[in-house]
Amino acid sequence: MVQYDIRQRLEEKEESLSPYAVKSRLSRGRLKPEEPCPMRTAFQRDRDRIIHSKAFRRLKHKTQVFIAPLGDHYVTRLTHTLEVSQIARTIARALNLNEDLTEAIALGHDLGHTPFGHVGEEVLNSLYPRGFRHNEQSLRAVDLLEKDGQGLNLTWEVRDGILNHSKTRAGILDNQEADASTLEGRICKVADAVAYINHDIDDAIRANIIVESDLPMETSRILGTSHRQRINTLVCDIVGHSWAATGLTNGAGEPVIMMSRKVGKAADDLRQFLFEKVYSVAGHEAERAREAVRMLYQHFIEYDGELPEEYNFRDESVERKVVDYIAGMTDNYALRMVEEITRERSHERNR
Repeated sequence: MVQYDIRQRLEEKEESLSPYAVKSRLSRGRLKPEEPCPMRTAFQRDRDRIIHSKAFRRLKHKTQVFIAPLGDHYVTRLTHTLEVSQIARTIARALNLNEDLTEAIALGHDLGHTPFGHVGEEVLNSLYPRGFRHNEQSLRAVDLLEKDGQGLNLTWEVRDGILNHSKTRAGILDNQEADASTLEGRICKVADAVAYINHDIDDAIRANIIVESDLPMETSRILGTSHRQRINTLVCDIVGHSWAATGLTNGAGEPVIMMSRKVGKAADDLRQFLFEKVYSVAGHEAERAREAVRMLYQHFIEYDGELPEEYNFRDESVERKVVDYIAGMTDNYALRMVEEITRERSHERNR
């Protein structure tokens, strides 16, 4: 096969990026050293590994807010991930940062999310003695769980972005000490919020929980009165107030990914509105989901021999194996498992 030094030419193109962008040839490397790909940069390779992973495919049947919704147009964890990727790439491209790194982080950020959205996460966190956070589970998925325990062997920069994408309840850009080490990773953190604030509003309206006029008047005045307007306002504001990241300004200080105070407050107010008016009532199925996760956890702790065979080869606690198994389930698979367990228990009682 003739080699055309394709990867090297792509790496050379990255030299035109911002001085604050991460260059793939300068990556801090992988957990296990590998020969570089002749066709793709390290971050492009990571992106492809994530897209072809089993965990990525399962996102299409995992809840975002509404649990196992019947409608075709509700957001799933997969469509959320794709929206985050699109928004993050737009911001990275505008700021002349590494779009491939940004895309890989965005596509991998929710691979460890539980079934039933944050309801499932909360239950596992309360049951598992060591606690559970979906960002940590996402890193565990790419490091250990994929490819029958081999993991995806991603670069340090992508792994760092996946681990540090979560936000606090206090505010979208709060908890700066837990930020990713790269500007690309920080873009994914804010793009995650931009995506879910907007699509969760759409889903709540679709579910007849709210109407557009219920949204706080001041946030609508600042951000706009439609999905398109809100995203456009937020993205343009982030780009404008993060412009130092392009390296095109002199004496602008350390570059940060940020919003203006006015737009940031409006976004946080809208997020708070969702917590109070949507997330608290959207889950009329939430208690059913909580009971499902509790039942699955208790059942497999007691009958760990029923865990899939691949979990028996790892020298870890039963609790850790059970959490990994449940976290990887889709909503529908988890509900089917609960039905099977319930049916088996009923048969045992009737013997």
